[in-house]
Parts: sequence; C-alpha cells; structure tokens
Amino acid sequence: MMLISVIVTTYNREDALDAVLRSLARQTDRDFEVIVADDGSKAPTAALVEGWKARLGHTLAHVWHEDKGFRAAEIRNRAILASRGDYVVFLDGDCIARPDFVATHRRLAEAGCFVTGNRILLSPQLTAEVLRDKLEPERWSFADWIGQRVHGGINRLSALVRLPLGPLRRLRQRAWRGARSCNLAVWRSDLARVDGFDAAYSGWGKEDSDIIVRLLHAGVRRKDGVFATGVLHLWHAEADRSALSENERKLTSVVAGDAVVARSGLSKISDAAHAAASAG
Repeated sequence: MMLISVIVTTYNREDALDAVLRSLARQTDRDFEVIVADDGSKAPTAALVEGWKARLGHTLAHVWHEDKGFRAAEIRNRAILASRGDYVVFLDGDCIARPDFVATHRRLAEAGCFVTGNRILLSPQLTAEVLRDKLEPERWSFADWIGQRVHGGINRLSALVRLPLGPLRRLRQRAWRGARSCNLAVWRSDLARVDGFDAAYSGWGKEDSDIIVRLLHAGVRRKDGVFATGVLHLWHAEADRSALSENERKLTSVVAGDAVVARSGLSKISDAAHAAASAG
C-alpha cells in the first residue's frame, strides 16, 4: 500500500497535540507516517513529540523553525519536504481524528483530485473537559455526540455522519470556498506542481485558500470528503487577525489571475538548503 504522510501543524499547545497524536495512534490504517509541523513552539512540544515516538506505532518526525509569528504556510512546506509519502494529509494540531480518518482518506484518494474534509467544533467547556480529564472523544458513539449536541457541547452533528455520496463528491469540483487545511489531502505530485503553500502569506488567514485556488488553476479538482472524514476541532481563542486584510488582498489577486506556482514555496526552501550545503 502507498505510504501516506499526515502533517500535523502545531504551536505551543501540547495538551491538544497530545490528544491528536493519541488519536493517530489508534488509526485502523497502519501505512502512514506523521510529521509534526511546529511553527516555533517552545521545548515542551519537542519533549512531547519525543515521548510519542516509541508509542505511536508509526514513524514520527518533528520539523521546527524559529518563532517569528504565524508562519503556517512555511512550516507546512518544511514538513512536506521532510515527508516520504505519495499522498499528504494535512491536519491541525487541535483536530482529533476518528479511528478511520486515514483509512477514509486513503479510500477517497483519486488521481487528479484533492480531498477537502470538514469538522465539528467543540465548545470551550467540552474542550476543557476533554483535555483536563484525558477524555477520548474519538471513541465516542453517535449517541454520545447526540447528547453533546443537546447540551451545547458541539456546534453540529452532520460532520460525524457517514454517507456514500459517490459522484456527489464532485459537485463542487471547481469551488475553493469552504476548504480548509485543517483537514485536507493532496497528492505529493500536485503539491510539487504548485510548489506547495505560499509563505508570502504571513500572519493568520487565507494561506489555505490560496493553495486550493492554485491547485484548481493547475487543473486539479476538488473532491468532497464531507460525510466521511470529519474531525473533532478543539476550541481555541481567536488568532491575531491583524494581517487578515493584507492576506485577503493577496488572495483576491490570485483568484482573479491564473497563478499556479507559489511565490515563496517549496523550491525556495530547497534552493536555500542547497546553497547552504554548497557554501559549507
């Protein structure tokens, strides 16, 4: 079976990352590796990852760069370069995966397509309980989730429902809106084609929309992973959005044009590494 690379983005949130790694250790699919893409966390995150290496049951790597603000696009690119899989699944470090998450992404993988998943949002109270008491929501039954919905613990149930949508998964094959990198799967060859994420987006927002738009410009089509791949998104405080208006301006330009290749993508990191090696 082909190797899948699961890239988990994190920043100074060890309790959530611990829950996410636990959920990946319980996957029914066994042919995948995990790369933690660390956007500048402090030492406790590295210690947590190191502690999971012997327990995860899969190859686990930690890719880190210095904390210079929100640089999710760049650290994802560094993780892509460190990965070995033909197929790459992106997952945020506060999104718990259900046991069939990787297996479902493998089943939905199709040449010429990327797969966009969805999520349910846990309330601040339920998130605190899950992390404090080491609860395992990835193992809860649908009846458990109905109870949580009734009591306001989650925002919806639909992302937990599994339906065999077949050709309906391609209804939005040219749409970029609503796709998020917290649950996204892309062929490695297609990531190379668009040169990965664009690190020209600094600060929170729109770097995930940008890569979706450029994949569409490259002729790669969207396949919906809704009603199949839903993840459990732990609550977090809203990120600093001071760069959002500038990032929206950049995205508007990309949407209006036909750009395929990132302005500051995988090749920039590779070129810098090669130059440093040559100089050394």
